[in-house]
Amino acid sequence: MPWDPTKMTEENGSDSQNSGTVNRANHEANGKADQANDSGVNSIDDSGAACETGRKSNYKTGRQSNRQTGRKVGKRAAFAITYGVVLVAFTGYVLFDTFALSRVQASASEINTSSIVASSTQGSSDATSSSSTSGKSGSSSNSSSSSSSSSSSSSAKVTSNSYSDENMQISITTEREYDTNIYIVDVQVSSAEYLKTALANAQYGRNIKETTSEMAEDNNAVLAINGDYYGFRDDGYVIRNGVLYRSTASSGTDALVIYGDGTMASADEDEVSASQLLQDGAWQVLSFGPTLVENGQVVVGENAEVSQAKTSNPRTAIGMISPLHYVIVVSDGRTSESEGLSLYELAQVFEEQGCTYAYNLDGGGSTTLWFNGQIINNPTDGRSGGEREVSDIVYFG
Repeated sequence: MPWDPTKMTEENGSDSQNSGTVNRANHEANGKADQANDSGVNSIDDSGAACETGRKSNYKTGRQSNRQTGRKVGKRAAFAITYGVVLVAFTGYVLFDTFALSRVQASASEINTSSIVASSTQGSSDATSSSSTSGKSGSSSNSSSSSSSSSSSSSAKVTSNSYSDENMQISITTEREYDTNIYIVDVQVSSAEYLKTALANAQYGRNIKETTSEMAEDNNAVLAINGDYYGFRDDGYVIRNGVLYRSTASSGTDALVIYGDGTMASADEDEVSASQLLQDGAWQVLSFGPTLVENGQVVVGENAEVSQAKTSNPRTAIGMISPLHYVIVVSDGRTSESEGLSLYELAQVFEEQGCTYAYNLDGGGSTTLWFNGQIINNPTDGRSGGEREVSDIVYFG
């Protein structure tokens, strides 16, 4: 076909128009894309700003919350620390007050033993009138009884296991029973005034203590054993050498009563007052227990035990065959050589000795038998040997 320049020009113009239209379309598309991109960027920027705002808000809120929580925790910790300190301090004080703090409440009184013993034998209720001036417990006898004891001692016959004068006969035997060393003391006296008690440092109070040996020597005893450790407690009757020191009953406890005529018996502290016992002629009242033998019969069960004590222990106990004829039983325990006695075994020993009555005193590490300047048994608490300081003793002298 022949070349037509006009047609070519028209075609070129048409192509140019088409090209412009395409370019405009492309330009518009690009513009819209740019707007979309700008919108996306703005949206991203807005989201970032929102995130930043949220982060700052969360940080601020979290910090405030942490501060509040910290204050609460701090208050709780401070309370816990304060409570702990107070609790420890209170517990320490209670332990110190119970085991260490001495509290003197009275000095032991000098009493006229002859008048008390006589009035008790006659069934008189005038025992309280026999207390007079203050003095040391070791001086509890009047001048006549002291001089009598002194003259008797000067003429006494003494061996390593016996003592004899016109007013006292004492013999000590050692037996091996229940895989334990047992010391049996037979004592006969002419009057109950020779069966005495003494307080540590001659003072009545809480946690006032001496060893049995120290109290025995201070009071010129011939033979002594530890008592009921009254100072470890705040209750339980305490009448010593005819003087009433404590009248607060120990509920559920039978007290040992030694009357002026030399008889022994148990008294239920829930049923009879200390003042009534004193009026009835009580010469000594000790509160520990339990009663082991009554009317010649064992009255303690095979599984009976003193509260918080082991089944087998060192033991101290006193009993009576008849008025003014007494038996003391002391046993070793808590060692490889001696296992110790149960309360039932202890009661059986008294029954074997022909006792009509027997009563358990403080034992364990307190158990001590002292005779004529020597410790006879093997005192121990199972951890260390040697005498324990106690509140009081029972002695003959």
